[in-house]
Amino acid sequence: QVQLVESGGGLVQPGGSLRLSCAASGRMYSSNNMAWYRQAPGKERELVALISSLGRTDYADSVKGRFTISRDNAKNTLYLQMNSLKPEDTAVYYCNVNTWNPGSVRYEYWGQGTQVTVSS
Repeated sequence: QVQLVESGGGLVQPGGSLRLSCAASGRMYSSNNMAWYRQAPGKERELVALISSLGRTDYADSVKGRFTISRDNAKNTLYLQMNSLKPEDTAVYYCNVNTWNPGSVRYEYWGQGTQVTVSS
């Protein structure tokens, strides 16, 4: 079992910056992907950024060049640095983990989410 707790959300003006954190606790296999998703009112949840246990990253086209995902394995913490924020970035942001061992079932975990609001 893995528990995920997000923090760092809040209100920021357009063009501003914010850094989200996700603290993971519990058992996790060495093979894992950590990711940030977001969901705006009336829209489906979408993948924002992903990072593997080896550091491979992937970003949604809408955030490329503005957001940076990173992880500190020693601290079991995931980060999302958000720069040049736009009103359309407003959403609840969720931390996600997928973890597995070869030949075993994958396990997926979600955090409770943190609100990010970009507005003047």
